[in-house]
Amino acid sequence: MKYIVLIYNNPGAWEALTEEERQGLMAEFDAVNKEITASGEFVGGAALADAGTAKTVHVREGVPVITDGPFAEAKEQLAGYYVLDCESMERATEIAALDPAARLWSVEVRPIMDEAGAEM
Repeated sequence: MKYIVLIYNNPGAWEALTEEERQGLMAEFDAVNKEITASGEFVGGAALADAGTAKTVHVREGVPVITDGPFAEAKEQLAGYYVLDCESMERATEIAALDPAARLWSVEVRPIMDEAGAEM
């Protein structure tokens, strides 16, 4: 079963950490990444550029409307993601709980659907 892990944070939250705190979090994330890569559960992922670089696209009455920034009107914005291939939602949430970002911000775990609409 494949799951996407979505990492949310507040704009500027990473920059607000001290260099020591950032290095510590990265070391922890590297350890988790090595563990789930070795287990075969890590499929891939990436950090996202600052939300201020985003564009939101809506099509209304056949006309595309493109606005600057993310659509969400929330303090926390999507900062990155990774994809897991593991046995269950329980295992996916165990892995997400290991991510140091979960201690500071929100981490969402959601099943990935295939083309037919069934969970992968």
